[in-house]
Amino acid sequence: MCGIVGFIGRKPAAPLLLEGLSKLEYRGYDSAGIALVGEKGIEIYKSKGRLQILRDKIQDGKDLPQTVGIGHTRWATHGKPSDENSHPHQSNDGNFAVVHNGIIENYAGLKKELQAEGFTFLSETDTEVVAHLLQKYYKGDFMLAVRQTVARLEGAYALGILCADFPNQIIAVRRASPLIVGLSQDANFIASDIPAVLSHTRRFLQLEDGEMARLTSGGVELFDADGRLVEKQELKVSWDVDSAEKGGYAHFMIKEIMEQPDVIRKTVSPRLKDGKVVLDGVKLTEEQLRKLKKLYIVACGSAYHVGMVGKYVIEKMTRIPVEVDLSSEFRYRDPIVDKDSLVVIISQSGETADTLEALKNAKAKGARILSIVNVVGSSIARESEDVLYTWAGPEICVATTKAYSTQLAMMYILAAYIAQTLQTVPQAQLDAFLDDLLRLPEQIAEVLKLAPKLQQMAQRYAYLEHAYYIGRNVDYAVSLEASLKLKEISYIHSEAYAAGELKHGPISLIEDGTFVVGLACCERLAEKMLSNVKEVKARGAEVLVVTNDHVKVHADEADHILLVPYTNEMMSGSLEVVVMQMLAYYIALARKCDIDKPRNLAKSVTVE
Repeated sequence: MCGIVGFIGRKPAAPLLLEGLSKLEYRGYDSAGIALVGEKGIEIYKSKGRLQILRDKIQDGKDLPQTVGIGHTRWATHGKPSDENSHPHQSNDGNFAVVHNGIIENYAGLKKELQAEGFTFLSETDTEVVAHLLQKYYKGDFMLAVRQTVARLEGAYALGILCADFPNQIIAVRRASPLIVGLSQDANFIASDIPAVLSHTRRFLQLEDGEMARLTSGGVELFDADGRLVEKQELKVSWDVDSAEKGGYAHFMIKEIMEQPDVIRKTVSPRLKDGKVVLDGVKLTEEQLRKLKKLYIVACGSAYHVGMVGKYVIEKMTRIPVEVDLSSEFRYRDPIVDKDSLVVIISQSGETADTLEALKNAKAKGARILSIVNVVGSSIARESEDVLYTWAGPEICVATTKAYSTQLAMMYILAAYIAQTLQTVPQAQLDAFLDDLLRLPEQIAEVLKLAPKLQQMAQRYAYLEHAYYIGRNVDYAVSLEASLKLKEISYIHSEAYAAGELKHGPISLIEDGTFVVGLACCERLAEKMLSNVKEVKARGAEVLVVTNDHVKVHADEADHILLVPYTNEMMSGSLEVVVMQMLAYYIALARKCDIDKPRNLAKSVTVE
């Protein structure tokens, strides 16, 4: 997720902006830049790569005297990492400079409109339309131009804006993307996160959606979307800098778990327009889809578990056969793929070694490659004909949470896109599916409210030796990820089984006190699933059942029953997995494990 910093005061701004950006490096980024405004107008300095490259380029800003500026670290979403795509972006007349976090969903239409009016674009980003809209609407009133510009924007944004005609002001505005204002006696700040400016102030104002802030060195004014002044109480922060990077959370893992409603919204909402799935940039044609004989999903680890869910969803929605392969097995088994095969590659980093080699193998055999990745410009993205970016932002904890969930959302989107194109489900069914998809973020927010109950439950199960997860259909696929989360961060031996396989061996492992988690959100299979729950309960297991209110579980059938909101059974895994992530986290916390950096694991596996 990108980082924003702004400063206005009496000291040179450049060193303070660089310092603030360095405090946001933990968020991940691929380029950095600053814009400064003074008597000679706006000056911009930016570069692809690490912040140190920019520092070296401007000698740490020591020779730049301007006392007003904005800075940015970019995590690419629209356009590859490059100097041209780096922020800040400037209007054609040089009068405005903009930094932006978020996604402008309607940028393509705005860009076409502006190009028709003679504006020239120098980047591939969605952000540049903001700078040119400001120029278009500016008639001498800086604030009015900002209000008219943001009225045209759809999507999520946090903006920091400079105007050369008003060198003693910064205007900031937000919608669905975080932005705070920092206050001090002789200077004021904007930032996307508190750590950027915590060493200079502990007094903050939190901007709400639609609100704008006008900063000068002497004060801050807040306005609503209609330009009316807003009074707001200051927030005083007592965190230290290390805690602030985690947003006040003890670990990045729980912070990233809590971010899931927001990141799933960012993944889903730009791709659903007027009741249809729109995948901008995907060149896969209807003719190619109709010729498909088989679809392969290839991935490692948690991404492989996403593929397992994807198989159930895509086959049900499209009736195309789906095979799910571990990358390390696919690349060595001489897979039978050809020009009528679509290979879907899933990787958070886009650099996973086995997955990249599997991609090359399939591509050499003539298969079409569609990749689902989080990192723009990564090796897997570059090697693919089509790419769907999850836009989850950087994930710091080694054990994935929000990256898994956004990949899962992409499975739903891909299934719906193919079904829409091939008309394999009735329109009413597709409409209901998309409505359920749009509701996922708010439903996940409801699931997150179970955190206190799960933390209490974790105390009881913190020192387990073994744990087992069972489910059927999508519930089984999710149980694989649930089991992996527990073993990754708590080091408890854990296994997942298809519930129908219990009598074929695994039930011999059940004895008094064995912890079993039963995922039971698949309503049509609930009776069979609860029969399996009774089997393990009768042999002495302590059972946690995760289900919804459409499935009736009697109190004597389980030791614990947790309810998640009801949704389409194909999407229920998105709710179940959040419960399982939190349970694993709180068990690991009780065991005093190194949660963000579990032993022997790496975030991106770039060797065999």
